[in-house]
Amino acid sequence: MAELSSDHWRPSAAYLYVLHLDGPALAWEYLRRDLDYRRDWLRRQRHPEVAQRWGLRLLEDPGQDARDAHPAWFPDHDTVVQLYPDADPPPNAGLFEFWRIPGHKQLIHDGRRLVLIVRQPGCCLRMALAPALEDGMAYVYAIRACQAPCVRYRALAGELNKLQEASNTTPAGVVKPRPSPSSLLELHTLQALDGTLAGASLRTVADVLFGPDAVAEGWHADGDLRARVRRLVQRGKKLMRGGYRRLAQLPPLEQGRFASDAKRP
Repeated sequence: MAELSSDHWRPSAAYLYVLHLDGPALAWEYLRRDLDYRRDWLRRQRHPEVAQRWGLRLLEDPGQDARDAHPAWFPDHDTVVQLYPDADPPPNAGLFEFWRIPGHKQLIHDGRRLVLIVRQPGCCLRMALAPALEDGMAYVYAIRACQAPCVRYRALAGELNKLQEASNTTPAGVVKPRPSPSSLLELHTLQALDGTLAGASLRTVADVLFGPDAVAEGWHADGDLRARVRRLVQRGKKLMRGGYRRLAQLPPLEQGRFASDAKRP
């Protein structure tokens, strides 16, 4: 991002992809903006183990946004579907058929196992494949044991429902609802954060996000618009400096040097 011009954050259309990102992908968008992370990426050859403190198995290129990057979070997000061979399949067992899975497929190795990422309009499915699983095999789904299995099971069921819906005949056109308030919040947060990181003032950020007319009418020292932009920037910095871990379902930062760095002003 340092290689971009100072005005790269101004076109709102460049952030529309953010409206369709899930938790793990949003976590990456905030992490990749962290200057300390970008420094670690540049010296990754000397210190490959540093990925663990960021909650990753391997460092990912911060120059790639969530549409092209494949951050391998550790531990996995609840929405990652784990596939294993069925040791005792019934006669009518479903088979793992790689080429019949609809959507844009990307197969990567995250340092420990193969992960299949399937992108479809409005969603992204992540499947961790067991080493013994081969194309044409009967398979089972697995979740980790935990103290709240129902929550994890619901997340798994949601991903499987997406896969089932996508397996049906794809219509010629897909109608999507209006973006949710939470999706718009993430878009505005990232754009406001980028503007601040590029050196823009809060008023300039407000001009870009809400238009010069709204700013001319409502920009006051104690006005709602000014407070709103300030909250967006503060939220973005907090997510960038460790808050992204909540989006990726990672454990909170441990106390120590790195934790204190994440809270720096």
